[in-house]
Amino acid sequence: MSARDNDDAAVLLRGVLSLGRRLRAERPRGGVSLSGIGLLSTLHAQGPMPAARLAKQEGLQAQSLTRLISGLERMGCIERRRSETDRREIVVMLTPRGREVLAEDMRGRQRWLERAMAEALTGAERETLLQAAAAMLRLARHQAAGDTDPLGPP
Repeated sequence: MSARDNDDAAVLLRGVLSLGRRLRAERPRGGVSLSGIGLLSTLHAQGPMPAARLAKQEGLQAQSLTRLISGLERMGCIERRRSETDRREIVVMLTPRGREVLAEDMRGRQRWLERAMAEALTGAERETLLQAAAAMLRLARHQAAGDTDPLGPP
């Protein structure tokens, strides 16, 4: 790896972290935690799943997942049911309220991003950014030899 590669990675990291902080600032106040939103997002994208698989997908320890699930269940965002195929297994699923909470959390950030892109970037920069987003999604899924994908199946 060359010094240039290290510089490129540092610039990209700074940009991603800065944009992430800015987008977090646009979240609704007093809403679900970022960990909760991550869990709701995973359930929205991948559907109901066993709690153990959800913990692995989210990179959470069992105790942390239990607290998070309990809080989201009290809010009516998720529900737990026994698996039809293995009665020992608990399946976690998103509720209509959970979909609403997730959509509301994303809405403000998306509005800010759309406005900022329109005001601060040229058409060519927006196109470049969309291409970069596709590349960043591929990077997020990249696995070094022997690694498991922390984001789960595509």
